[in-house]
Amino acid sequence: MRSSWYSKLYLVLGSRPPINWLLLSAVGVFVLIALLGSSSYSTTFGSVTDSVGPEIYLNHRRVKEQILSDYLELKNLGPDREKDVDFCSKDRENYVPCYNVSANLLAGFNNGEEFDRHCEVSRDRQHCLVRPPKEYKIPLTWPSGRDVIWSGNVKLSKDQFLSSGSMTKRLMLLEENQISFHSDDGVIVDGVKDYSHQIAEMIGLGSDSDFHEAGVHNVLDIGCGFGSLDAHLLSLKLTAVCIAAYEPSGSQVQLALERGLPAIISSFISRQLPFPSLSYDMVHCTQCGIVWDDKDKMFLIEVDRVLKPGGYFVLTSPTSRHQGSAVGSKKGSVIPFEEFTQNLCWNLLAEQEETFIWQKTADIQCYTSRKQDSIPLCNGEDDQSYYRPLAQCISGTTSKHWIPIKKRLSGSLSSAEIEVHRIIPEDFSENLEPGDEDPMPPYNMVRNVMDMSAHYGGFNAALVEARKSVWVMNVVPIGERNTLPVIFYQGFAAVFHNWCEPFPTYPRTYDMLHANGLLSLLASERCSMVDLIFEMDRILRPEGWVIISDKIGPIERARDLVTHLLWEARVIDLQNGSDQRLLVCQKPFLRK
Repeated sequence: MRSSWYSKLYLVLGSRPPINWLLLSAVGVFVLIALLGSSSYSTTFGSVTDSVGPEIYLNHRRVKEQILSDYLELKNLGPDREKDVDFCSKDRENYVPCYNVSANLLAGFNNGEEFDRHCEVSRDRQHCLVRPPKEYKIPLTWPSGRDVIWSGNVKLSKDQFLSSGSMTKRLMLLEENQISFHSDDGVIVDGVKDYSHQIAEMIGLGSDSDFHEAGVHNVLDIGCGFGSLDAHLLSLKLTAVCIAAYEPSGSQVQLALERGLPAIISSFISRQLPFPSLSYDMVHCTQCGIVWDDKDKMFLIEVDRVLKPGGYFVLTSPTSRHQGSAVGSKKGSVIPFEEFTQNLCWNLLAEQEETFIWQKTADIQCYTSRKQDSIPLCNGEDDQSYYRPLAQCISGTTSKHWIPIKKRLSGSLSSAEIEVHRIIPEDFSENLEPGDEDPMPPYNMVRNVMDMSAHYGGFNAALVEARKSVWVMNVVPIGERNTLPVIFYQGFAAVFHNWCEPFPTYPRTYDMLHANGLLSLLASERCSMVDLIFEMDRILRPEGWVIISDKIGPIERARDLVTHLLWEARVIDLQNGSDQRLLVCQKPFLRK
């Protein structure tokens, strides 16, 4: 039963769907329906409250206003196919909205904050198609694409490569139009396997294949370089997400995504990361460029915020021995920020050469037994942290999700854990979607998947159950219930995001986008569907797929819009008596 709509999807994707160009007439019909009133819209978009009448009416009016706004934007695109949507200028080939250093400086941001995300400053949303670079090629299929990428697909010139350090040259081999990375198979010159094994031994394990025994499932890798460690951890069935600051060229995030590894643009220069507290089992930094002593060590407090009880912070850096002032080892070496980590209730587990590993306490009582001048505890719980200012206080201690990592040895949720996360068991079981049929032909071309409205992570779980060689960036939209703890608990990659804004990634980084109910949510939030579709086009690779599930009204409006972007699109009626529809699209490979 749960796989019925994927069965229909498989049949549809077996052929190339026709394109419908009746844009204005189709949209006009739905505008009239909305303006004249429809009881289904008030039910669909009305807020879930015990009140009646006024609340539904206000939401209904808001939806009608947004539909009219979307219609006018669509109309301005023009009816002629050749003039529908033009290509963006060449300088936007690798453009990431919200990261405009010049505009940020003019707005008064400095001291590193000019490199941070500021969507409120850069609102230059252009309705144009981001063209691929001249030398762009469809990425190789997985797992070949992990070790070999097309050099024309990333903004990394030969001059930049030649001027890079010796470590980079050991990690990569640049020849003609390809960049090769060392595979996990055979000998690894850069010692990634040895380094991973060293970390495992330092936390008391016999091998890095035993990370799961220590409760490590999710790893946040700060400044991942070119993803060598993350690729190795992936082979150990761990989810390692790379975060790195925005870089105009030679980007760590762009390279990792091109290799088919989880990554997003993010940094905590001035704001919290877009994750709730207690999200990761391990946070890792190897020469990640962060001066941990800056800003009264607030970066360490942010690491503590996202780290689960019993989780590990791994720091490897030749400068780490020069940070801090206390002598605490038998060898007489300097332990970085020793007193500060004790106030965070971290225990230094081990140090070896330039690597230090701390473990966060699993005992909440530690925070109340510290000395009086310790770091204060935050008031309340940051249930939905989305780029808030960095806080000078310890959070998560009052959370119901305070569960030591060693008490969670599997990725499945027990009935007791479901109760902790306040999930209705029936809702969680129904969240799985794909069945035995292949949900996304041609599946071998798909590696990077984004679930734009992930709910409980069921789409991800179903793909794992079906043994698909993909990874999913599970996105919980701001305004929906915070289900990220449930998704992280299952060992998946996940992030908060406001879909009224662009997503923090480079163009052409996802092979498939999936969204269930997102169009209806955006209408209730008064966000532009036009902006959303153009953003989807920006982050979707040529020949990438889009699957949207929603009510018939939003689906038809989206279908009319995507045809103006030259996508191939078809609407599927699930034939189950509901007004739910599927919009299945494929983005063409266009050059100009």
